Amino acid sequence: MSLAVGLRSWVRKEWFLMALVGAVALASAWPDLGRSGGLLRLEVVSNWGVALVFFLTGLGLSAAALRDGALKWRVHLLVQLSTYALFPLLWWGFTALFGRWLPPDLALGFAYLCALPSTISSSVAMTVLAKGNVPAAIFNASVSSLLGIVLTPLLVTLMAGTSGATLPFGEAVWKLTQLLLLPLLAGQLLRPVLLRFYTAHKSRITLIDRWVIILLVLSAFSDSVASGLWRDHGAELLVKAALGAALFLAVVIVLSRLAARAMGLSVEDEIAAVFCGSKKTLASGVPMAKLLFGAHPAVGVIVLPIMFYHQLQLILCSWLAQRYAARVSRA
Repeated sequence: MSLAVGLRSWVRKEWFLMALVGAVALASAWPDLGRSGGLLRLEVVSNWGVALVFFLTGLGLSAAALRDGALKWRVHLLVQLSTYALFPLLWWGFTALFGRWLPPDLALGFAYLCALPSTISSSVAMTVLAKGNVPAAIFNASVSSLLGIVLTPLLVTLMAGTSGATLPFGEAVWKLTQLLLLPLLAGQLLRPVLLRFYTAHKSRITLIDRWVIILLVLSAFSDSVASGLWRDHGAELLVKAALGAALFLAVVIVLSRLAARAMGLSVEDEIAAVFCGSKKTLASGVPMAKLLFGAHPAVGVIVLPIMFYHQLQLILCSWLAQRYAARVSRA
């Protein structure tokens, strides 16, 4: 395979990562393009884009698969405790050890990372690749997303002493319900009518999710750059965000694997528990950040940890999924 063919193949595979980097670069070079009140007026389309993403998520959720995975209560317990208890506990230890070297906005970003729900798409995809319990993965990732509507703003409030910087807790939950839960339920209700269309155009529909996230990242970083992000921090901020995200991911994967084996889970159930319990959602994380921290001048810094965590979890979990798949095949 020639270098050009290999490069084209890599670009097709990693275009989303490149687009995220490009959005940060564009915001850094031209913040007036995407900032609130800027040329693109992205604050006008943000809410509609978020609602559309969750409507499409609702269309894609299979009620039958959720029912099939509902009985694995030990898997559910481990996943939800990892997502909403282990991560916050690790955050307190993390800040006790490293908080003195973190800018306050980045520390808030790590608190936000630890409060986020699991991700549906990559959790299920990795479980499939690893030959794990797919119905349990679908159930847990979906339940985690629903719980996050209440638990994410609550945990951010408890960990960082803020109710989303601008919204009281109750108002934050209500706004998330309007823009996340209601569109998701609408997608579920319309699934029987639109399923054939969704299935036929799934690859194109997936692109909508990605482009909404890219626009939200452009908006968030444009506001932050305009408020002095790089003037006040610089490249050191990126290094700290990447190292912190890697540390959280490695520790959670190790602890969730040990817990699964201590609970006596089968290999297939362990796979679902590890991949769902260690994942954090970029697809929901960036829209939720815009809702919870929209008026915060450093919202771009707040989403940095989840942006790094998202890429790292894909790389590490892809490698881990191949090892799990080989183990299942040998059994």
